[in-house]
Amino acid sequence: MTAPDSGTAPHPVAPPPYYDAPSPYRGPGLDPAMSWTASAGTPGRDRPVVTFGEPEGYDERGRGRSLIGRVAPRTAAAAACMVLGLGLIGGAVTGSWLLDDGGDTGAASTFSSAAGLWHNVPVDELFPPTVQGTGAGPGGADRTWTRIAVAPATGCADAFDPLLRKVLAPVGCQRLIRATYTDATQSYVTTVGLLFTKADPAGMTALAKRFQTEHLDRRTDLLPLPYAAKGTAAERFGAHQRASWTISVLTDAPVVSYAVSGWADGRTVDSPQPAADAEVSGATTPAAQAGLGNEAQGLADRVERRLRQYIVGTATEKPS
Repeated sequence: MTAPDSGTAPHPVAPPPYYDAPSPYRGPGLDPAMSWTASAGTPGRDRPVVTFGEPEGYDERGRGRSLIGRVAPRTAAAAACMVLGLGLIGGAVTGSWLLDDGGDTGAASTFSSAAGLWHNVPVDELFPPTVQGTGAGPGGADRTWTRIAVAPATGCADAFDPLLRKVLAPVGCQRLIRATYTDATQSYVTTVGLLFTKADPAGMTALAKRFQTEHLDRRTDLLPLPYAAKGTAAERFGAHQRASWTISVLTDAPVVSYAVSGWADGRTVDSPQPAADAEVSGATTPAAQAGLGNEAQGLADRVERRLRQYIVGTATEKPS
């Protein structure tokens, strides 16, 4: 780390002593006898005697001598430079490999961290007491949902229809968290849930692909069950009251999110309709006319959006 600025200007570095030492090569007292342009004269008297160094490959008598002793240090120095250069190149290559792998490592770390969000994030953050659904209703109408019940974190035994539980079995069930909301008029109730699985990225990708290719999110025998808390507007919200639903399998986190909606007055529904179909303009089913597809999809989208904020937060969080 860089030390904080103390506010005091650094001491100037004193120039080497020889900068100010007298020199015959500069200054007003230049000695002509020490100049290369001095007039010719008697060696040793009028101008300095200049002797050139002998070649390194000869002795004082002009005889050839071995250069091994002098070349070896230079060769060693050159070899050292070459090794150093190769080391730097190797380090750069290794660094590029590490950078290339950084994306995969970061994604794996984010995926792993997301698995613990169910107990690391407060319930009021994942399932807020009030959720604003601007433009979430039919025709772009605004919605406001109020939380009326939060289920304890549990397993998945009583949360899904038997066939859906079988479909989800390959990814496992680490923990399931759920909450039930009602609209501003208390006419509709919607349970939204987050299933935290035990799967790795490959397992979640395989499940998402199966849901997509086999259209499992549209089968009426693969529905999540509502959370009908006693003493609330959802008290009569049971399996036969489910009108619309949506299921989403995430691939960047070990999570399956869903929502299921129905009427608060306990009326039964013979043919539940997927939210994607109930939201289509011109749909005439009771669920579509009541906007129950919008209820399920709108709440599911906003809860999943909040979850993703925390997933992204784990990816950008800096170690302390």
